[in-house]
Amino acid sequence: MNDPENARELEQEHRPEAIQERIDQSRPDYLGDGILGGVDGLVTTFAVVAGAVGGGFGSQVVIVLGIAKLLADGFSMGVSNYLQAKSERERVEQARRTEHHHIEHIPEGERQEIRHIFAQKGFEGETLDEIVETITGDRQVWVNTMLVEERGLRLEGRHPPRAGLATFVAFLIVGVVPLIPFLLPGLDLRSAFAISAAVTGVAFAGVGIGKGIVLDRSVGRSGLETLLVGGGASAVAYLVGRWLRQTYGV
Repeated sequence: MNDPENARELEQEHRPEAIQERIDQSRPDYLGDGILGGVDGLVTTFAVVAGAVGGGFGSQVVIVLGIAKLLADGFSMGVSNYLQAKSERERVEQARRTEHHHIEHIPEGERQEIRHIFAQKGFEGETLDEIVETITGDRQVWVNTMLVEERGLRLEGRHPPRAGLATFVAFLIVGVVPLIPFLLPGLDLRSAFAISAAVTGVAFAGVGIGKGIVLDRSVGRSGLETLLVGGGASAVAYLVGRWLRQTYGV
């Protein structure tokens, strides 16, 4: 038997307003870019902190190295994400020009491609003929259909400046967390490092949970996974710094 409450919930989810909301949410957003920047900012900055402390350097050196690394890597990552988003858009536009060219010069061949695509979806006979006629009757719809169905491209790609800025800002905001204890007056190096490790661990778990939400994965598992990866990278940096200090007296 169907659960009446579940049936009502499903019915609500398929109201025109709810359908439109899901369609709008499927358009590009920049939360993923921000989470990417946040995770990398935490890993990068705390690795520098751990390596410097392991190497025996003081708070002043930790702050200088940490801020320099934070700004340089944040800028680099933001630019890289900008270029990636720009390349994605350029790929779509290049494919769009190619499809327009094909439709212009070999329209019958392109119609056969539309027919083949929808025949594979199970349409046949007059229904298939109507679908082909409808799609090929509008050049823009025709091209968009080929981009999505034949080439597997997403029509509404990320806006490059927004993608790059989201990554850069998140990198800075989240990446500065490990440095905050070293900026507080009255804390010795050991205490600042302990507090930094604690708040960074919480931040790793929080960003991991956010990543789990974005990717629709288990938030607990995603949070723990990010915490372990970040903690592992930081431990390696600390041990390398300590080894270099003991081996070379740096």
